[in-house]
Order: sequence, then C-alpha cells, then structure tokens
Amino acid sequence: MHAGKSYKLPEFLVWTRRKIYKLFALGLIPVILYEVLGFKWLDIPWAIIGLVGTSAAFIVGFTNTQTYRRTDEGQQMWTSIFSQSRAWGLISRDFFNNPEKSKLLIYRHIAWLTVLRYQLREERIWESVGKKHNAEYQQYYTVPEWKTPLESELINYLQDDDLRHIINTNNKATQIMALQSGTIKQLYEQGEIAVLQFVEMERSIRDFYTQQAKVEQIKNSPYPRQYAIINTFFVWLFCIILPFGMLKDFDQLNNEVQGIMKGYMVWLVAPFSTLISWIYTSLEQVGESTENPFEGSANDVPISQMSRSIEIELREFLGEEDLPIELTAQNNIVM
Repeated sequence: MHAGKSYKLPEFLVWTRRKIYKLFALGLIPVILYEVLGFKWLDIPWAIIGLVGTSAAFIVGFTNTQTYRRTDEGQQMWTSIFSQSRAWGLISRDFFNNPEKSKLLIYRHIAWLTVLRYQLREERIWESVGKKHNAEYQQYYTVPEWKTPLESELINYLQDDDLRHIINTNNKATQIMALQSGTIKQLYEQGEIAVLQFVEMERSIRDFYTQQAKVEQIKNSPYPRQYAIINTFFVWLFCIILPFGMLKDFDQLNNEVQGIMKGYMVWLVAPFSTLISWIYTSLEQVGESTENPFEGSANDVPISQMSRSIEIELREFLGEEDLPIELTAQNNIVM
C-alpha cells in the first residue's frame, strides 16, 4: 500500500512507459500510411470513435469500481482480524490463571496470522504482480513473505510437536485453529475455564475461521475473467482506431497555421492520440493493479505490517519487553 502523499508523475510515467511506446507506434503507423504512402482515404468518422470511446470509458469505470471494492473488502476483513485478535489476546490471558497456556494460545494465534499472510502471498496464475511493469517496481519495496521461509517464521511461535504437525498439512492456518480448539477443550475438561468462557473462546475461533474463509475467497477467486478481457478489448480497440479519426482534422489545420509546422500538422496525430489513449490504458492498468489485494504489489492491503502490529500488542499482553519492531514504509510502500 502506498503510504505517502501520492505517486509522483515520473514514477507513474515509468510504470506505464511500455504502453506509451506501443501507443505512440499505433499513432504513428496511420500517419505514415496517410502522409508518406498517400492513403488519403484513411479516415474513421468521429461518431464511431466516440461510441467506442464511450463504451470503453464505461467498462473501465465499472471494472475499476469493482476492483477497488475487492481491495476495500480485503482491508475491512483484515481490520476485523486485527480487532478480534486483540480480544483473543485478552481472553486468553484473563479467562484462566495459567500463564503457560495463555502464552501457548497467544503464540499459536500469531502463528495463525503468519501462516495466513504467507498463504495469501502465494502466486496465482491470474495475478498481475509478475508482469514486467509491476515486477520492476518491486525494487522499491520488500515483501517479507518472499524473503523468509515460512518454517523459519513458525519456529518462533509453535512448539516442536505443533510445528511438525502443521508444516506437513495442506491448509496450515485451518489446522492451527484446530489445535487452538483442542487446547480450549482440554482447559474446559480440566475445569480451568467455565462453560460460558469455553463457548466464548470457541465462538472466537469460529469468527477467525469466517474471516479466513473471506480472505481466501478473495485470494482464490479472480475478478471475473469475462469482464477483465472485455475491458482490455474495448480499451485497445479504441486506442487502435483513435488516430485514424484524427488524420483529416489535423491535416486541415495546415490551412490555418504558418511557419515551420505548415504542411506537417498531420504528424501531431501520433503524440496527441498517444496522450488520449494513455489515459484509457493507465486507468486499465491501475484497475488491474488493484484487482488482487494480497498478491504482493505496491497497492496491496498491508497484511505484513498489520500482522506485525498485532504480534506486538499480543506479546505486550503477556508482559514481554523484547518485542519485534514495527514494519515501516520503504519508498512510501508498506506491505
């Protein structure tokens, strides 16, 4: 997530430069055909371009609204996890007088957060973080889940038996919560917690499962491909035909200008069509980068920072003083 004031224009231009090159080439080809090769019949009525442009603008706006909603939902879900984790830390500490079990439950919860964020950072085929314009931007920030193996993290929070059990399971986050439920049941059977406390703690586990399922649904369900592909088709169709509709208008400007540009005004089609098309392709690219809020891009929900903040607060509940440091932004990007 960008935590600064805004992206700077040079950053944005570098990020979108590959499409600018393509758009300029698309704008230059019709000019060469029209001016150099003499294909003066090349012209597309502005009514057609206007209809295509309007359709493209509509679908781009619709797509960006939906992709932003996915990111906003991901942020809300992790905010709920943050809030419920605080409550879990308090009840794990205060519901019974057993510091060893309290620490076990709290540290397992930190392990659950760790596993969950690692699972959410796994690659999916439809994600765009691996595309060249996004991959090269990764030099400005670090994704913690790609830097350190999961097992190296879990060894700090899980007992040896738990770690050996969890590391070989399919959905590790689910299995950690299953261990939590087993420990709570044991505490109840031993009479260390009352029935209402048992019910409350099991309800908390159910709520964590619910939030886990919601973020997994966003991770494992891409933005519908039919909308994504029609968005791309409409935008690039508009970009291709746009310069053909500008040829005669710019050619007629030769009758009104004097000086060095007289007779060459049609060549301005290339830069101006590039500028207009760049607006559309940039909106498409922004929507694409917002589509998957856990993929490891600069616009992700900052689940690594939120997990670290939760860990610090939970360990403070235990009275610990040797705490990890908060994750800070790198070049205004916080993960």
